[in-house]
Amino acid sequence: MISESLLALESLSVVSLSRGVTALVGLFVATLAYRGYRRNGSVKMRALAIGISLLTVGVYVVVMLADMVGAGNGIVLLVRGFVTVIGLCVVLYAIIVA
Repeated sequence: MISESLLALESLSVVSLSRGVTALVGLFVATLAYRGYRRNGSVKMRALAIGISLLTVGVYVVVMLADMVGAGNGIVLLVRGFVTVIGLCVVLYAIIVA
């Protein structure tokens, strides 16, 4: 039988691994957008790179920091939602305004 603590550890590891993979893929996509900005000088690409970075790496960093500080689940969700909304607003800016 698998003990309860081992199951909790495995699910925590899966969550951490999936967050990390999401952050890495997002960082790769944001790097491609930033390279497009550098190559063409497009303000839209810069804003897109910032927005994607916030949506993936920014959320990862904020959630990890909140977890390390020991914030409750409500605070973690609030901070994660706040960073997500900022990232989406930056992407919207890249699509509509810039």
